[in-house]
Amino acid sequence: MSFWSGGRTKHNRVRQGYEKDHWLDAACVGETGAAVSIPVGLRPLTIKAMGRGSRQMCRVDKYGFPRSKPKSVKRVHGFQTGDMARAVVPTGKKAGTHVGRVVVKTSGSFRIGKVDGVNWKCFTLLQRMDGYGYKN
Repeated sequence: MSFWSGGRTKHNRVRQGYEKDHWLDAACVGETGAAVSIPVGLRPLTIKAMGRGSRQMCRVDKYGFPRSKPKSVKRVHGFQTGDMARAVVPTGKKAGTHVGRVVVKTSGSFRIGKVDGVNWKCFTLLQRMDGYGYKN
């Protein structure tokens, strides 16, 4: 194990002409950071922790008494809240192709991105929920 100063990281980054950014500093650390080639136009994927759902069985009031019925199933028609999906809606007010994070409802009428009330039959799964939200 070896340790390097922030000065060496900065020296490596400046010598190669990279701008100051956390992910670029991570690539330029130490002795091996003196010869880093990062493809032009490469951008890191921005993620946000979204969680995996709640274990809470039902909502409670301020006294701790249940105020809703117990949670039903987590998956509806094979989809779960947080899955990334594509919805191709052929006709109607919501017609078009929508890509994004799914919010499921037991009725089968889901939300994708900011579009609410899309039938589950229009959806194609792109990626299962893993607890993160992704942006480019």
